[in-house]
Amino acid sequence: MVTRSGQPLHRALGLTDGERDEVEAILGRPPNHLELALFAVMWSEHCSYKSSRVHLKRLPTEAPHVLVGPGENAGVIDAGDGIAVAIRIESHNHPSAIEPYQGAATGVGGILRDIFTMGARPIAVMDPLFFGDPTEGRQQWLIEGVVSGISGYGNSVGVPTVGGELTFDPCYAQNPLVNVLCMGVLPVERLVLGQASGVGNLAVLLGSATGRDGIGGVSVLASAGFGGDGDDAASAKRPSVQVGDPYEEKRLIEACLELLDAKLVVGIQDLGGAGLVCATSETAARGGVGMDVDVSAVPRREPGMVGYEVMTSESQERMLAIVTPEDLGRVEEVCRRWEVRCAVVGKVTEPPDGEPGRLRILDGFGGDVLGDVPAAALSEDAPLYHRPMARPTDYEARAADDPGALAAPDDCGPDVLSLLSDPSWVYRQYDHQLFLNTAEGPGGDAAVLRLAAPGLPASMRGLALTTDSNPTWCAIDPRAGTAATVAEAALNIACVGATTKAIVNCLNFGNPEHPEVMWQLSEAIDGMSEACLALGLPVIGGNVSLYNESFGVDIDPTPVIGALGLIEVLSVRPPGVTLVADAALVLLDASVGASGDRRSPPSLAGSRWAVERRGHRSGTLPPLDLMGHRRLVEFVSAVVTEGVAGGDGLVDGIHDVSGGGLGVALAELSVRSGIGLQVSGVGDHRDLFTEAPSRVVVCTTRRTELISRAAEAGVGFRVLGTTGGDRIVVGGLVDLSVAEAGAAWRNRLPSLLDELAPASTD
Repeated sequence: MVTRSGQPLHRALGLTDGERDEVEAILGRPPNHLELALFAVMWSEHCSYKSSRVHLKRLPTEAPHVLVGPGENAGVIDAGDGIAVAIRIESHNHPSAIEPYQGAATGVGGILRDIFTMGARPIAVMDPLFFGDPTEGRQQWLIEGVVSGISGYGNSVGVPTVGGELTFDPCYAQNPLVNVLCMGVLPVERLVLGQASGVGNLAVLLGSATGRDGIGGVSVLASAGFGGDGDDAASAKRPSVQVGDPYEEKRLIEACLELLDAKLVVGIQDLGGAGLVCATSETAARGGVGMDVDVSAVPRREPGMVGYEVMTSESQERMLAIVTPEDLGRVEEVCRRWEVRCAVVGKVTEPPDGEPGRLRILDGFGGDVLGDVPAAALSEDAPLYHRPMARPTDYEARAADDPGALAAPDDCGPDVLSLLSDPSWVYRQYDHQLFLNTAEGPGGDAAVLRLAAPGLPASMRGLALTTDSNPTWCAIDPRAGTAATVAEAALNIACVGATTKAIVNCLNFGNPEHPEVMWQLSEAIDGMSEACLALGLPVIGGNVSLYNESFGVDIDPTPVIGALGLIEVLSVRPPGVTLVADAALVLLDASVGASGDRRSPPSLAGSRWAVERRGHRSGTLPPLDLMGHRRLVEFVSAVVTEGVAGGDGLVDGIHDVSGGGLGVALAELSVRSGIGLQVSGVGDHRDLFTEAPSRVVVCTTRRTELISRAAEAGVGFRVLGTTGGDRIVVGGLVDLSVAEAGAAWRNRLPSLLDELAPASTD
């Protein structure tokens, strides 16, 4: 089969010659057009993880509290009190680069469905976003579209967006990254998996009618980079971007949760990447059964759609429920009440003796067979590639190019001001107080929510949520950079008094056909595994986004870590990133001994100061002592928990030291509280701007007790100074007014976004 241009059809659909041959071997005959399209979307990089599965197996995924790990729509943990928590992170990078509003909006819609398909009510969203230079017109168009898409969908559905990240770097100029994380809660007994069972049971399609929007979305958009064809190429790909309807999604959420509460659903699966073929083949394969699908029964919103279009469309707001024939009437009644479309489109079938279950595509039950393939061949038997890997040839030279030799600034104050940024322009577009469960909103070290939702047992517990990334570090050393990112996520969770229970990851990398990219991915996974094993953290889900390249240039490796923490008793808000007057500032530091001796000299490699102020992107990253970091995380969590639980806590304010180093951490504490500080004993600009991990600044009025307990716990510390007044003074390095720093902090992002800034002043 060839296309009108003379290109072989399998290549036009994204299959290699070898993959086409493998399909023929599986079927024992050449596939028809429909069957070839099914294999093309299901064997795409986005759906099959054919380049990454071999590496992902090295991640730790189990723990006693893990109810569902990788492989399902979302990971689930037991939070106690008869409550479970579901969490998932996904990417919608390529669609957002082409159509930023709908790309981001449907990214939110898709991640919500991943959560409520487990039986959980979505209660929080976070969005790590990565763009190029924000002063450029196209980037402003992308930023405005993406932020508006997230807010327009999330606010309309009624799920709060409680945080995220905003990163600017030239490597994302043509290929922005839009990652979305969602968390949901459910009674443990409502947990349901995405599998079909019971021969004769019905496959019922719920939600929107099926259209041509999104056809080939995963194979066209997520399995290839962006080339040099300019706006015409983007316009040609625009129909592959799905179109969302948040109000349909809201009705679908409520209908599905009611069906699950009433035990009317045997299994349920959302229709995301690869649409109906993915949902039907995955549910059948997981249940070890077959399925007949009647494409003529699928409600459509466009005339003239043929079988492969119906099966591969990624139209949004759709779910596939497996229902017994006896319960169909009650299912239809629930759907009528919620004004959700409902149609029987399939039947669960018995596998042939000794053979896998078949996915048969029919034109009417009992009508012509349009396609007939093994269900597992689509969803479980995709190719598994061991792609070549190669460390960059200049790796050693870049590691030796240390930024410590850069000239010190005469005055560090202007550099501190230039590194300050308040992302509240973005967060003001989102409603983060929906449900009124948000105790700590955007801008802190981690978001905190009460563990509460309609239908849940009563609980005093709280949930903590954060997303973290450091592509600059990962570009220098992907293994060490990813380990440090996991460590930072765990410390952020500790800073709000929570214990990290699980992580999820979104691995954004370039073209896997480039050996250096595969080396980066493998190293990042090993770094994640090492950190998770040392910190006792299971990885319960994730997403891999590859082919993030433009004009043959790959993005920097960008693993994003989402961390979920649990607070046993949430009676009082966490102290947060703030100061109180007349208190002590203590630096808890796992990189120094209990006596304050530093174990290694400060390194500026990978620091924002070196990269943004000096354009230096090389060096050797500061070391990470994972065992020392674990002691620090456990100690910080313990002392903050005492106050959060309603006791007489030691911590009045707290902030981890990360991007921008100690200088930025101190300034952020000051400007967020309006209180000055006086610090001494910071040696030079390297001490001020190093981003060495495992450090936390604590504001306390009980200094002696805090440092005594830190010493007992084997956690290093250093008394930095005191709080009060209206100036930020770091002896011999920085002397700024709080007002001046506050203005820089508030105005930097609006001034960079320029044309977007006026829209944020309402």
